[in-house]
Amino acid sequence: VLLKVTGLSRSTFYYQLNAQAGERHVALKAHIRALYAQHKGRYGYRPITAGLRQAGWHVHPKAVQRLMHALGMNSVVRAKKYRSYRGEQGRAAPNLLARQFQAGRPHQKWVTEVTEFKVRGEKLYPSPVMDLYNREIVAYETSRRPALPLVGSMLKKALARLPPTDRPQLQSEQGWQYQHPHDQRMLTDRSLTQSMSRKGNCLDNAAMESFFGTLKAEFFHLNHFEGIE
Repeated sequence: VLLKVTGLSRSTFYYQLNAQAGERHVALKAHIRALYAQHKGRYGYRPITAGLRQAGWHVHPKAVQRLMHALGMNSVVRAKKYRSYRGEQGRAAPNLLARQFQAGRPHQKWVTEVTEFKVRGEKLYPSPVMDLYNREIVAYETSRRPALPLVGSMLKKALARLPPTDRPQLQSEQGWQYQHPHDQRMLTDRSLTQSMSRKGNCLDNAAMESFFGTLKAEFFHLNHFEGIE
């Protein structure tokens, strides 16, 4: 009725209405750009929404997602990880940890795995072990090849830091290194209990997977390296 009274066409009215809505998002888009740049592209729409709310913006996550999509902003994509499963190479342990990733004291639950970095056609394989009590990296080893000494050397370093009375449970995937009699004997001699993720189920070792994902997304993929060294 108002449009008829004023002689204003419906299309003109809604064009101006949408234009005003776009202007309202100018400040919000600027703040989104600032947060995205501050965190070097690591943040998706959920962390960006949290940052906006801390700054006093009352905005729905889906609205932030739409605006970020319009601005061409996406969080860093995580590449596929290295997999060391080669079938049954020895004795696989059951999944005793059962996704209970909280520990009540140090050296109660350890998690480990091997991942892969690629730089200019070369590869580097880090093998760390993490304490679930405080997410500390107890020990680690790196190698240009995912051979048996990689995991064995890491275990020696970790066991050297282990107090004599502590006997943590060690969670790993069913990689051939963890099924090898040499490494299993090393753990048995110190009375450590092995626990292994079920085949094809990365969630059983989610704490270690999350560490690798964060390391690659927030450091490796955002920097330029001349070589493995």
